[in-house]
Parts: sequence; C-alpha cells; structure tokens
Amino acid sequence: MGVNGRPPDFPPGGLDLDRPNRRQAMKSVVSFSGMCLILLAGGKAAAGLSDPFAPPPGYYSGVSGTGAILKAQLGSAMTVGHIERTYGDFRSSAAIHDQDPDNPTRILLCYNRASVPATWDGGSTWNREHVWPQSMQPGTASNSTRGALGDPHALLPANPSINSSRGNKPFGFAETTGEHRSLGSYYFPGDMDKGDIARILFYMDTRWGPSLGLALVDGPASGYQMPGLSDAVAWHFIDPPDTFERRRNHAIFSQTLNPLFYTNNRNAFVDMPEAVWSVYVDQQNDSTLWVGPSPDADGSSIEMVTINVLVSTSAPTVDIDLHKSGQDGTYFSVTPSPGLTSSITGRHNAFAIGSNGESRTISIGVDPSLLAQPGVHIESIVIDNLDLTQQGGMGKGANDGDDVIAVDVAVFEPAVASLDHDSVLTETVIDLGVITPNSGDAVGWFDFFNLAPTATGAPMDIEWISASGDTGAFVIDFQPVSSLQPGSGVIVTAMMDDAVAGTFEAVYTFAAYNDRGLFAEPGPAQDLVVRLVGEVSGSCGPDFAEPFGTLNFFDVAAYISLYNAQDPAADLAAPFGTLNFFDISAYIAAYGAGCP
Repeated sequence: MGVNGRPPDFPPGGLDLDRPNRRQAMKSVVSFSGMCLILLAGGKAAAGLSDPFAPPPGYYSGVSGTGAILKAQLGSAMTVGHIERTYGDFRSSAAIHDQDPDNPTRILLCYNRASVPATWDGGSTWNREHVWPQSMQPGTASNSTRGALGDPHALLPANPSINSSRGNKPFGFAETTGEHRSLGSYYFPGDMDKGDIARILFYMDTRWGPSLGLALVDGPASGYQMPGLSDAVAWHFIDPPDTFERRRNHAIFSQTLNPLFYTNNRNAFVDMPEAVWSVYVDQQNDSTLWVGPSPDADGSSIEMVTINVLVSTSAPTVDIDLHKSGQDGTYFSVTPSPGLTSSITGRHNAFAIGSNGESRTISIGVDPSLLAQPGVHIESIVIDNLDLTQQGGMGKGANDGDDVIAVDVAVFEPAVASLDHDSVLTETVIDLGVITPNSGDAVGWFDFFNLAPTATGAPMDIEWISASGDTGAFVIDFQPVSSLQPGSGVIVTAMMDDAVAGTFEAVYTFAAYNDRGLFAEPGPAQDLVVRLVGEVSGSCGPDFAEPFGTLNFFDVAAYISLYNAQDPAADLAAPFGTLNFFDISAYIAAYGAGCP
C-alpha cells in the first residue's frame, strides 16, 4: 500500500496485496458473481438489470442448450407471446424504433445512416426494406400483411434508390469494408450496418425459418434460402450491437416505449450475441481471454492493481490489456464493481474471427464517491468469455474461466510537512550561537516531520530547492528524503565554520511533496524555510590564541603557524588566495592597532 499502519475500516494487520489467499478470495468472488448472473438470466447470463435495453427477467428462462437445441429454444422464446404487426404499421412505428438519437422527429435509414423526417410521405423520402427479400419468402406484402413480411424486426427504413439498388441480392462478403454498394450479384450493407444485417438474418432464420422454410446457408441457395451464412457470422463478430441497434430491438418489443405497435418479442441475437457460434458454427470455439502475463489452465486469470490517490482529488486512469488466443470469434462481458468505471462495459463486446494474439485495452477509473474519505476500497472488474460451446477443450470457449482485475483503491490524507513534531511549523530559526575563531565549528540540528495521521496519511518526499545569504559560513548535512512515513521525522545537522569572524545569516528553503513515487498526482509542494544565524566573535582580527581579548606573543606565534601551514585563515590582504608579504603586513598593522 505504500503506507505504514492500518487503513480505517480494515481488519487488523491491514491489507496485504501479495497474500495468496487474496487471489483465491477473488476467485471465489468471481464464481459467486457468475452464478448470480446465470440465475438472473434464467440459465444464461443476460444484460445487467441496470441496462435500459435488457430483456425482462425470465424472457430467456427456457434457454439452456447448445447447437440445434439452443436454436430451437431461442426460436421458441422469440415466438411465444409474439404480437404480429402489419406491414402497414411500420409506416408509423419506425418513428419510434428507428428514431434518430440526436433528433426525435427524424429516423435513421439503413445502409447510409441518413437522418430524415420520420413522417411517412408515401415512400418518397423513405420506404420499407425487407432485409430478407420478399422474393425469398412466401407471399406478398401489403399494408395488412402480418407475419414475417410485416415483422418490424426484419424491416428497415431505407432510401428508395438504395433499396432499389439492393433489390433482392443476398449479402456479402466477409472481407469487404467501406460504404454500402453492389458487388456483382451480391450487396454489401456497409461497415455501419453489416452486423445489424447479420443479426436480422439470424432472427429470420430462427424465428420464421421453421414455419416458412427460410434458411440461411453457405454456397448455392434455392427456394427461400439465403446464401452468405459465413459472411453474416464474420460480420456479427466484427460489428457488435451498438446502442442504436439495442434500443431498436427493445423499442420493437416494449409496450412502454411503443404502446401502439409493440410486438412483445425480441431478436435473441441482439440480446445474446454469444449464441451465434453455437447455433451457426460448431461446439468447439477455441477462444481464451486473460489479463496479466498468462492464464491459468482453466483459462482464468487475475491481475492485481493498486490505485493510490489523495482524498478529494481525482484518481489516475489505469490501462489493463485484455488478451485473446484462438482464431474463433467470441463475445465477452466486462462488469466493474460500483466503485469503478471502465472504458469497456456490458456484454456486447467482441473479438473477431481470426483475432488470435490480439488484445483490447481497458481503461479503469475510480468513481469520485470513493475518494471523499480516506480508506482502502476493494474493487474489481470481472471479464467473462460468453461463448456457449463446451467441446473446445479446457480453458476455451464456455470452459474459459472468468478473468478478474482486482483493484485496491487506497485513499490517503495528504502529508503534513512540519519543522516541529507537535504542531505545524513551516518556518524556523536555528541559532548556532557565538563562537570564537578557530575554537571549533558550531553545531546545531533541525528536524523534518510528517504529521499526517499514521493510519491514513500519505508518505512524504522532501528536497532542497534554494539557499541564500551567507551560505559559505554554514554547512548542512542534508540528503533528499523519500517516503517519510506519517508520524516519522528526520534530523538534519547544521554547522557554522569557525574560521572567519563575523555575524552570519543564511536562508534554506525545502519543498515537501506527497510521495511522488506513490501518487501519479502528488499535488502542490509545501515549502519549509530554515534560517541559520550565528556569530564568530572575538572579532579582533589578530587575536588568534588564548587568552582571547589580549594581544601578545602567543597570537603572533599562532599567526606565523597558520601562515607557514598555508592556512586560509592567514590570508588577510589582497591578492586573496595567495599568502605573501602583504598578509604579514596586514597582520602587523592589525596587531599594532590592538583590540577594541
């Protein structure tokens, strides 16, 4: 933690981030949270209860299988209670479920995402696009037609000319990028819509396929079959459901949002995008997700993070990489605990097919509510590989254990710098007294203290930033201080040189910081000012020996000894730095003048 003592509201012994049982405890938390998610979703993890576009509890309660069984269960969930609306209803309902999020009087069109007036004008501004073409379905759409041809989940508002250009072409191809356009006998819906289109095709195949003979296939198609299955699967992992698509799905379903035209059914592949691999590919998804250096054998991983922050300030953002191995695409959820924020959240996050070795950066922040009081907060972010397939091997697909970013937020009170151990003192005078020349240097001391509370205070750094005045007369034994703990102090020795007589004063300024190795934002410095004063007296220049105050032979002998030893104390006249006849003359003149 970088702090001595026990943080408040924490067990005796404080927090030890390196304890093995901390890692095991986090694994237990993950297992429990995963079980809760499954219970809330009725067998499969669904969007959190705080998600405004999540299915209601129990909507997918009968969904628990894989492969063909899962497809049948999803089809049943989308069929039971379904209120079929007419093709004509879409002229009015589009204003609700395709609403432009920036302007509620307009709607967004498919393929080009153009914003146009929502009011139906007979199809001049926008018309109704059957994503699964009418020609590949039984029957013909009229304003009174219900069923698949009138299902708003399978219809999109479109620019009339773009709709005409698409015609009844199937969609392709997986590697295509850019704007919507025709590709020979196929049509590319554009990067913004390719995932949306794929999930509508999955919906049509699963909801209406069994009763109408619709089928999404690879290779040549006939009858009511739609080619391009593999392309749709690839797009599904490249372009996950965004907020617009998820709101659209919910608005079509919801009586609250859409009281006149709600259908009471949902597109399961928007709500549960993880079902696609098991339904349309195989039961051997090879994806493994992890944080830290490497995953455990079961695919789980834990990365420990400590965020140190001063109370009532902003916490730094921490970036953690989420890694992936395996070529198969997968969806994953990211669930931060209430005290954290995350740049990636929810369950609509995906790694594309062919993404072996790729990673995503998760930027973690701290909710300001945690920073109002000092203490240690135990938080976490849980990452779940949502794939449903179980035959890929240990640590892969549905067998991939959850990953945890364990975040300990340590909130400290600021360091309190002082030159006194009892109360805050930021300026002091150290008087080294009066000494006589060559009697020995005067020695004194001053102290730096960190008066922050011992359990919750921040450690402190101290550095020397300036000195002024008679600094040549003093020596201080100071080394920069790092991580001075709360309740602790450090002693600094100060000395005054006895060689030169005079009255001296020097000012030393130090800067104290909250520990700069511990805090990304240590805050402003606190200045500490120490004033050293003292006097080297006798200040009778030629009086070099006892008895001081009286000039006699002993003073002359002492000066001669200093001169012969080339001692700077004998340098009494210019040119200074060289002992010569002028220094002897200066001494004789001073001796002759006598002492006051």
